[in-house]
Amino acid sequence: MLEYDWENSVGHWVCATSHAMRRALSDCLTDEGMTFRQWEVLAWLSVKGGMSQAELSDCLGIEPHTVTGVLRRMERDGWLERRCCETDRRKNQIFPTEKSEAVWSRAVACCHRVRDQAVQGISAEELVQFKKTCETIRSNLVKEDASDVELTVQIEDEPVDATPA
Repeated sequence: MLEYDWENSVGHWVCATSHAMRRALSDCLTDEGMTFRQWEVLAWLSVKGGMSQAELSDCLGIEPHTVTGVLRRMERDGWLERRCCETDRRKNQIFPTEKSEAVWSRAVACCHRVRDQAVQGISAEELVQFKKTCETIRSNLVKEDASDVELTVQIEDEPVDATPA
């Protein structure tokens, strides 16, 4: 039998919680006609603005060919457009369109509903401490670079990390 000390595994706690959050958000987004991957693309574009496909692939942590399919569907649906990069004509940059704004607004509403459900029974002080704990774990494991961008949302006037993960 495979054995491991799951009760004391910080990695397991984080992964199981992330999985539950992703599943809840994915279920809500499906009701709005959007996949979780499409939400991730729009989320990163909302943080960084126009990005190349390679940059998006890196931020999403998935292979470029996997991103290609997601981007094609989003472009087909009128949510994205490709533009030549002003500094490197060999590169295209991806931008959200006006049509994506309505979809994004519904997705943000989903995010708020899931967040509200997730933090039930947790005080503002506990959320602030949770954010600090997560930041400490990340800084212990990852050297900060330009792709480590935090999305910040407000909960009871306290900024809480909501990085898409």
